Amino acid sequence: MSLVKWDPFRELEEVSDRLNRLFGRPLARRGEEAMAVADWAPAVDISETDAAYLIKAELPEVNKDDVKVSLEGGMLTLQGERRQEKEEKDTRYHRIERAYGSFLRSFQLPDNVDPAKVAAEFKDGVLAVTLPKTERSEPKTRRIEVS
Repeated sequence: MSLVKWDPFRELEEVSDRLNRLFGRPLARRGEEAMAVADWAPAVDISETDAAYLIKAELPEVNKDDVKVSLEGGMLTLQGERRQEKEEKDTRYHRIERAYGSFLRSFQLPDNVDPAKVAAEFKDGVLAVTLPKTERSEPKTRRIEVS
């Protein structure tokens, strides 16, 4: 029997990985996906201009046909799947860090988004969803007489 040197940092990394897998699975909150569990969540950037909001999601090695974008009740949902390559018998993997399987991200949209003009484009592994703003009418001030 050989002695193995104890590495506390390796154990901390393993615990961290387990916690990330445990808590890193977002649940869907609406409709049919209420029980869906995602295997991973793509990183997103959300930006805003005077005319629109823009959500960009990184989806490397995801096919366009495997991506679904939906808008229901003010909730934008991005979902799909990244399929794992077939494992070759001659290949030995030393480490697999990329996540595979289904993904799901949902975003509550602000009231000033025009749902009829939402558009999505998938290019070079990035999904870009443009959410045009509506003309926001300023609330009118009205004096109420007290009787």
